[in-house]
Amino acid sequence: LIDAMPERDTIHYIWIRLLVQAGKTNANGYIFLNENVPYTEEMLSTIFNRPLNSVRLALKILNDFGMIELAENHLIKITNWSKHQNIEGMEKVREQTKKRVAKHRAKKKELLEAAKEETCGSNEVKRSVTLHETLSNGTEEDKEEDIDIEEDNNLLYIENNIEKIIDYYCSKAGIVSINFKPKEFETVEELLQKVPVDVIKKGIDDAFKNYKPSFKGEKISSFNYCKPVILKIWNNINIKKKGANSKDGNNSSSTDEQQRLTAEGIGI
Repeated sequence: LIDAMPERDTIHYIWIRLLVQAGKTNANGYIFLNENVPYTEEMLSTIFNRPLNSVRLALKILNDFGMIELAENHLIKITNWSKHQNIEGMEKVREQTKKRVAKHRAKKKELLEAAKEETCGSNEVKRSVTLHETLSNGTEEDKEEDIDIEEDNNLLYIENNIEKIIDYYCSKAGIVSINFKPKEFETVEELLQKVPVDVIKKGIDDAFKNYKPSFKGEKISSFNYCKPVILKIWNNINIKKKGANSKDGNNSSSTDEQQRLTAEGIGI
């Protein structure tokens, strides 16, 4: 029915933006600036860059069709919010990440145990061996604890940022996260393990900015299109860092050499 309306494009656009905004708010489908400040129609008009009357019309129609709920305190809520979220995809990524972290953690512990057994395998005096084992065990336990903390922090970092990246991409693509495919979730997770969030966002921006459609109306249809753009930016950043470090090292060597020659009375 909405497709038969003159303002259908605007209504569809605002509907998508409301879904994206609800994802950013992350409050079970509610949309607000903060818990005490709901979005006004004027604020949404500014955020969505659409005329105020168009926003009012869209909100009314979406409310009439039961797609959103407009509370008396001006809070907007997406009806059946869970249906618009790719919960299965997110849970799959979280589970895969936890399994990968557990496997990686177990492998590191095996290597530490093997190293400890090799160290303690000599035929030294029992007292020395016992003392060494006591000290070594304390060290290995500390290392294992450090591994656990490191891996837990990595898992938490990915979980905290994966939805931010997905929402950022979806806002650029004009889609909702329900359309995000499992392979795309995996790509985001893979990138977050080695690329900073701001670099990923920069890559998304560049991908959309420089995209050249083969025909009118063609759009970027997958996050995976952005992956090579993101990796190229990250690679260039690393190359520049290595170049700067190399230059600093050469300058330091030159300075040391000059100081040596000066001390010997050469080149004064």
